[in-house]
Amino acid sequence: MGGTPDGKPLPSSGADVKGFLLDENLPLRLEFSPSLPVLHATDLGPCPSDSGLWRHAKEHELVIVTKDADFSDRILVSAPPPWIVHLRFGNMRRQDFHQFLAAVWPQVESLLPRSKLVCVYRDRIESFA
Repeated sequence: MGGTPDGKPLPSSGADVKGFLLDENLPLRLEFSPSLPVLHATDLGPCPSDSGLWRHAKEHELVIVTKDADFSDRILVSAPPPWIVHLRFGNMRRQDFHQFLAAVWPQVESLLPRSKLVCVYRDRIESFA
């Protein structure tokens, strides 16, 4: 089981989060270090489908991090894994994106795995169990 950056364990809901899978609409690399391993969609091959990402994340107990609302819609009628972090704050310069995400990421991780969907906005974070 992983933990938060300050060393606290992530709460458990039967399954443990094993890592994060960044959708292809996100940068290849993050400029901060989440507490668990990070894969990018392109690590699974060129242009993986949403279904392929979902299947891989489910099989490997990963959190899909995306700007794509399709994943949010799908998790609302499913049970994790996978879990979804939906980034809903629009476009930002790359440096601003990385700084913002690094600032909110500890709170995002603290909501997993008990929340199957975490929506990150510029001014708030919402989670759904």
